[in-house]
Amino acid sequence: MKKIPTDQSARQRISYNLKRLRKTQELSQEKAAELADFHRTYVSQLERCVTNISIDGLERLAHALGVDVLELLKPVEADSESPPL
Repeated sequence: MKKIPTDQSARQRISYNLKRLRKTQELSQEKAAELADFHRTYVSQLERCVTNISIDGLERLAHALGVDVLELLKPVEADSESPPL
C-alpha cells in the first residue's frame, strides 16, 4: 500500500490534480478555463498555487473536467512523479 503524505494543502492537491486531469484530457489551460467559465490566467494561477478557489469555483471546474469535486482534492501519492507544475 502506498503511503500518502499528510502535509499537502488543499491548494497543492487542487493544483496537482487540475493539471493532471487537464493534461490527461489534452485540454489547454485556455480550453479548460472556457469550459469552467474562468479566465485562462486564473487556471494558470490555480495550477501554480498562486490563488485560492471558492467551493462554487471548484464545483464549476470539476464539472468542466467531468469529474467529482473529490477528484480535485484527492491526495497526491508519495511515489507519484513530482507535480507537473
